[in-house]
Formats: sequence, C-alpha cells, structure tokens
Amino acid sequence: MLKARSCGVLLHPSSLPGHDGIGTLGDHARRFVDLLSAMGMRHWQLLPLTPPACGNSPYSALSAFAGNPLLIDLHQLAEEGDLPLEVYGGRFSEERVDYGAVSDLKSNLLHQAAATFLTVEKGSRREEFWHFCNTTPWLHDFALFMALKQHYKGKSWQKWPREAALLTEETYEKASVKLGPEIGAQKYLQWQFSRQWQSLRDYAASRGISFIGDIPIFVAYDSADVWRNRDLFLLDDQGKPTAVAGVPPDYFSKTGQLWGNPLYNWKRLEDQGFTWWTERFRQAFTLFDCVRIDHFRGFEAAWQVPANEPTAERGRWEVAPGGRLFEAVRSALGDLPIIAEDLGVITPEVEALRDRFGFPGMKILQFAFDSGPDNPYLPHNHVRNCVVYTGTHDNDTTLGWYTGQDEHRRSLVRNYIGSNGRDIVADVIRTALMSVAHTVVIPFQDILALPGTARMNLPGTAFGNWEWRFSWDMVHRGLAGEMNDRLERYGRRHG
Repeated sequence: MLKARSCGVLLHPSSLPGHDGIGTLGDHARRFVDLLSAMGMRHWQLLPLTPPACGNSPYSALSAFAGNPLLIDLHQLAEEGDLPLEVYGGRFSEERVDYGAVSDLKSNLLHQAAATFLTVEKGSRREEFWHFCNTTPWLHDFALFMALKQHYKGKSWQKWPREAALLTEETYEKASVKLGPEIGAQKYLQWQFSRQWQSLRDYAASRGISFIGDIPIFVAYDSADVWRNRDLFLLDDQGKPTAVAGVPPDYFSKTGQLWGNPLYNWKRLEDQGFTWWTERFRQAFTLFDCVRIDHFRGFEAAWQVPANEPTAERGRWEVAPGGRLFEAVRSALGDLPIIAEDLGVITPEVEALRDRFGFPGMKILQFAFDSGPDNPYLPHNHVRNCVVYTGTHDNDTTLGWYTGQDEHRRSLVRNYIGSNGRDIVADVIRTALMSVAHTVVIPFQDILALPGTARMNLPGTAFGNWEWRFSWDMVHRGLAGEMNDRLERYGRRHG
C-alpha cells in the first residue's frame, strides 16, 4: 500500500473537535475522514490507540493490546441504550485535553454504561459481547489487571501486595472471581472500543482512506504485559527492572532520553518463538492497514541504562535479534506493510535490518538543514521507498520550527526550497510533495499552518503534552480544494 505516490495526514483522535473534552471515534472522526477524502489524501496516520499510563502518553500504555476507553464516543453508547440520551457536553475546554477532569467524569459514565449493559442487555448485542470475550486472548489478563489497579487505588502493580503483584495461578483464579463485576466492566469497554473503531475503519475504507497505526517498541513497566509476562522482561526476583530503555544524548536532549521502560529478555522471547511479538503484530493489523514501528533501531540494538541512573547518559548498546524476530513474524503473518522509524543513532546494521525486509524508513524535513548537501533528509537524497514528513508528533510545528531558527538557518531553508518566506509552511509542504518518495505524511497542524502552540509533544518534558486539539473553524472553506490541487500537481491525489 506504500508503493504508489500518495499522501496522508498525521492526527491523533484525541485532537479531534467535540464537546466532550477529548476527541472520540464518533461523528467528528467521520467528518475528518470526509475532509481527508476531499483533500485527495490516502492515509490517516495515528499515534498508538492504547490506554495511556504515566503522563498521558500513548507511548507509555497500560497495555500493548487494549484500546483507550477515553476515545469511546459516549453518544453512540446512548443511542444503543446504555446511557441516557442526554450525556455530558460543553463542560471542558475545546482547545486542550484536561486529562484528569475528562478521565474522572468519563470513567464514571463508561462504568454506568457497562453496568446498564451487563444487567439489562439480553439480545444479540449480548451474544456479540460474549463472542468478543471468548475470542480475544489478551482480554481477561488486561481486565483483571485494571480491576486490581482500581482495587489498589491506582498504584503501580509493583506496589500491590505480593500475592497480587507476583500473581500465581491460584490467586489469579481467586482474584478473577472476587473482582468479577469490574472485570466485566473492563471487558465491556474494550468491546465498545473495538466495535466503534471497526465501524470508523469501515467508514474510512468506503471513502478510500487507510489507517497507519503506531507500535512503540517498548511497553510501560506499569502494564498488564509486564505484570503477566515478567519472564519476558529484564526484571529481578521482586519484579523490579534491572535496566531500562532510553536513547543517548541526541537532537532532542543533551542528557539523552531516559524512558524508563523495561527491556526485553530477548533470549526468553526467542525460546518461545517470539510468540508475544507475533500476537502483538497480529492485533495491530486487526486495527490498521499499515503500522509504523516507533524506535525501530531498538530491534537491532537498544540503549540499556542501569535502573538506578538519573539520566540516559551512562548506558550501552545491547544487541537485539531483530532479523530473527521479523522472520518469525513474517512466517506467521506473511509480508506486512511496516514503516521503520529509523531516526536517531542509525548504524549500517540498522539500515541493513530495515532494507532486508523492505521496510520504508522516515525522512523528516526539519532535520534536513543542519549540515551540508549530503544530509539524508534533504529531498535530493530521498529514495522512493521512504516516507517523508514535514515533522512528527515529537517535532515543533513547521511554523514554530522555522520561526525558532536563526536568520542564517532560515536563509538556508528559503534558498533550498525556493521560498520568499511569506508562506513558509506551504512551501515546505510543497517541497515534501515534490519528493521522489512514494509516501508523504503531513501533521494536521502544518496543513493548518499553526504556530508552535499547537505542538503535540516536547520530548524530555513530563507535563503539558498530548493535549492539543483543533476546531472546525480552523479549517477554512477552500482548504480541501487547495490540497486536492497540490496533490494532483505532484501525482499524489487519491481517488
């Protein structure tokens, strides 16, 4: 699906408009699909749809398999009779997501809907729900994890009593019975997320729009995955990490980025035939048409930092069995459309792994002007099998980036792209569209030419991220036609 010239837009569903405090999988998502189709786009790229843990980051999730209940559209639940027809609205800012307030109120309403369904529904929806429960292998472990987490007041699983944190099969069965009502509610939320997502995906397909998803290579320590699969991670006998993930000092941080995710026990994973990873990819491709792997280089070697280090500076590269893993995944699932996020410290070995499986890499235009003409991100160095971005969720908006450069750098940008600077964002987008690369993806903030206040994430900071939302008055009437013409001009218009 990435072998023909095309274009897409990067936008996380949480950034969609609406009165419920956060974007959802409801009517505004469909309206956004319509806009993409009208613009001639082929792809909608999203961040991970998993339930965020620490810091509201979709890259630090409570599960590598579950969906984020905050994205469930409450109005659809009301239409099905699981909530009163008048559900909440208009109480929150429509410019930013207030995760604390939204989570508190929405969680109560979602549990109200679950209770209504589980006590009242007796028809075909009940049968559909039980079919989902019986055919979703990861569901019960996740639901039990969330039920225990609620029981222990939201604490990380490592702070639970030992019998819950280091669960045995006997206590697993007892907890499953004791916490049955909350487990049922959690399963209901995952069922509703799944069916609402599939409905949106079907609608997008009818409009010619494919979904590009995102798989973070690492999982959060406080997750159902680590809690139930301790042997697959580098943990001690008490379940504490012996080493954690990050990256060395780079473009984004002088001390590196200390992510804190536990690292994989690759030997154990390989002994099991990489089953856990195969199932993770299988789940991802039930949701998406294509998947971007975040921090792809970690499949060749990962930056391993001792667990007691305050920064990521004192780490070392530990080799990973990426080739053998992808062979196992390909053997089980066939050739998969995967984008390799090959940014950061990239070695010939990482490039060889990417190219061995034919995965397109990424080219970020904001990285193209910090060295000479051999810079691989400059368009004249692009190859067809890559995906070009003006920026990603970790970058400033193009306008914010450009205005933040000194005049010498701004002059380099203008001279290279042939711009007088009056509409620098449109000129950078034009440069991306002209690339020989098969695929271009543009953050929606750049489509709207927004300043740095619309930035989604600032790496290395703990607060204020993942909150940006747009409103429909930002989308001027001629935008779809203008983008359609641009895509047509450079051979990227779809439909």
